Amino acid sequence: MDYDRIFSVVKRSVKAVLGKERSGLGLALSNLPVTLGAFWQVGGNYIVMNEVLVKAMSMLTTSTREFNSFVYTILTHEYLHSVGYIDEFQARQMTAFVAKHTFAGNHPAVIMSTGDIWKQYPDLLSLQGGDGSVLKIISRFDTESTSYIA
Repeated sequence: MDYDRIFSVVKRSVKAVLGKERSGLGLALSNLPVTLGAFWQVGGNYIVMNEVLVKAMSMLTTSTREFNSFVYTILTHEYLHSVGYIDEFQARQMTAFVAKHTFAGNHPAVIMSTGDIWKQYPDLLSLQGGDGSVLKIISRFDTESTSYIA
């Protein structure tokens, strides 16, 4: 699984569909509560994804396409926050809008973004979440924006 490659699809799809873009974001994984997929702090430079959910989805999904769609959906939602869609409901709507215009109607990213991941994968709610005390920085992320770094 390559967060950087998935994020490049996120950035291209948001730019193509909405005409918005932003550079210089980083990614970190943390042990967050299971009802929180990820977060981006307003004005921040990092998207923090829930490592508990990432690990669980790697086992619950039945294909690489389905798992990558989960990552795409979470990253798109947080990226949309970072380009100005601060309202949570609006970010959810726009995530679905971008996915629908990027993929076919039955694509897992469309299904995930138009529904509720916790209803689609109810086993997620039985997981033991964390308190965000552990943070792991992903070193290769948004490399298209930082190609000057070796």
